[in-house]
Amino acid sequence: MTTTTRHVPVAVVGGGQAGLSVSYHLKQRGIAHLVFEKHTAAHTWATQRWDTFCLVTPNWQCDLPGHPYDGPDPDGFMRKDEIVAYLKAFVAKVRPPLREGVAVTRVARRDDGVFAVRTSEGDYTADEIVVASGGYHTPIVPRMAEKLPPAITQIHSNQYRNPAQLPDGAVLVVGSGQSGAQIAEDLHLAGRQVHLAVGDAPRCARFYRGRDVVAWLADMGYYEKTVDDHPLRDGVRDNTNHYVTGRDGGRDIDLRRFAQEGMALYGVLEDYAAGALRFRDNLRPALDQADRTYNGINAAIDAHIDAAGIAAPVQAPYAPVWEPGEPVTALPLEGSGIASVVWCIGFAPDFRWLDASVFNGAGQPKHRRGVTAETGISFIGLPWLNTWGSGRFGAVGRDAEYIVQVIAARLGAGAVGLKRAV
Repeated sequence: MTTTTRHVPVAVVGGGQAGLSVSYHLKQRGIAHLVFEKHTAAHTWATQRWDTFCLVTPNWQCDLPGHPYDGPDPDGFMRKDEIVAYLKAFVAKVRPPLREGVAVTRVARRDDGVFAVRTSEGDYTADEIVVASGGYHTPIVPRMAEKLPPAITQIHSNQYRNPAQLPDGAVLVVGSGQSGAQIAEDLHLAGRQVHLAVGDAPRCARFYRGRDVVAWLADMGYYEKTVDDHPLRDGVRDNTNHYVTGRDGGRDIDLRRFAQEGMALYGVLEDYAAGALRFRDNLRPALDQADRTYNGINAAIDAHIDAAGIAAPVQAPYAPVWEPGEPVTALPLEGSGIASVVWCIGFAPDFRWLDASVFNGAGQPKHRRGVTAETGISFIGLPWLNTWGSGRFGAVGRDAEYIVQVIAARLGAGAVGLKRAV
């Protein structure tokens, strides 16, 4: 533990793709900085993803600064080990001033305007703080989990690795966002009996009219649309991501087809009481709304194709292959065969270490393009920081470039001492 306080112009908290992208642009401008990462670079990708995890966007969208995807399968979807290798190669290119295994435990502005940065290896001061730790910190597990019998194995999606990890018996997957839908599929393909509590997540096609839907949407300018241009404005940040998969070359995830094949679908899990799981009667409208979104995206692609006069194979709208019967709102746990639960209902932010008035009532940062109203504090790597790709490999580099431009202007890029390497 060091006993002296060291000053650095910019402290970047988080060594994932967002923090590394900031480091890249800071180094381009010769601005001294340190990147603090409490684990190791790419830690989350390596340790908090299931074995068959892969990207849901094609590899050609991976475009970290100075490090575009250059592998043999641009239209494919990198699996977990390939993603980790891609990020490690980025680290090798950037050669950031990375302090791995160092946790930032508190940041607060001093009376002189400089930030005091407390870390597990000692104290620092900084003129600028870039929060690059993402927005997915604390796994959400509802209080009802405490009421389930001790014999039921419970894990969160960030702990799930493969079907063999769970005890024999049926599995209840709670949540149908990207993680929930893909984990349910993983278990289903392994021959496990799956019970899936379905939420309000939308879905989209993997391929439509001869191309990946992502390619069509890119041509249509969707990924360049900013929060300010979006009809929902800041509200788009609260949207649940569409479920789809890049597994085995990419395909739709159709919960109705899973049900046809034996997966049991229910509405939102609301409680466990009197020995029974209690579900909301919303399964039919949830599936119908997901399909409306699916067909709505495809209809927008149809309009683009027609307007541009593009020759593309015709494809009919999706038609349901299965319909729910009488709603099941109570399922007795005894006799259901359920031996484990995988909670896939997301994460809560945890920025308690940052003592600053930059958060809303839900604990989310208030910002414009990552820049907050409190001078010296910026965020990066959050969903829809500026565009859809802000939390992904596609646009995080552009967000980093913008934030570093702001930082450079505030610091004065030519000031004595700012162009030294750390």
